[in-house]
Amino acid sequence: MYAFANRPDCAVVDEPFYAAYLALTGLDHPMRAEILAAQPQDPAEVAQALSGPVPDGKAHWYQKHMTQHMIAGVPRDWMRDVVNVFLIRHPARVVASYAAKRENPTLDDIGFRQQAELYREVLAFGGTPIVIDSHDIRENPRDMLEKLCDSIDLPFSEAMLSWPAGGHDSDGVWAPHWYGAVWNSTGFAGAEGPLPALDAEAAALVAQALPFYEDLSSAKLR
Repeated sequence: MYAFANRPDCAVVDEPFYAAYLALTGLDHPMRAEILAAQPQDPAEVAQALSGPVPDGKAHWYQKHMTQHMIAGVPRDWMRDVVNVFLIRHPARVVASYAAKRENPTLDDIGFRQQAELYREVLAFGGTPIVIDSHDIRENPRDMLEKLCDSIDLPFSEAMLSWPAGGHDSDGVWAPHWYGAVWNSTGFAGAEGPLPALDAEAAALVAQALPFYEDLSSAKLR
């Protein structure tokens, strides 16, 4: 998100269905009250806006979504109006990261099943979904972002490789809880090391998510 937010031609929206997701599910997430107050809770209202004019007169609009937010009651027709890019990450890294901020995550919390479902849905309506792996971006940011931009017919910009520390004005209200590392960053971190060690419960969750990750990984940009 920060790579696209640093482009002068690009508007950004951060997880616009988050409040609607919390309202529909009743889940108790960190900063729940603040999120519900900060965004529309009607998913139809959010979906209509996503197909509307690009904010601030920008040429492009990067919309960051979490696949676990796309539950029953959240419209998906707007997905036909956008280029769908699926960012994947090995589930061991996702589980380790998520569990550090919210205890006892479930498969529905981490979005792998929903991501595979949405990918198939885009294929079914004749779209051309793009898949890119965060590991590959970390290993070679320029090469992978150039390939991503080429795949979506967007000129690459050097501005995508770095950004000012301290966050972005498009960050969701939940950023103080979740975005500490990215707020301290000024670019992509270096190549990832070995997968994290996990306890038995976390490892079992990774095993559930792994087939969905591997399914999309077979279609990723290389």
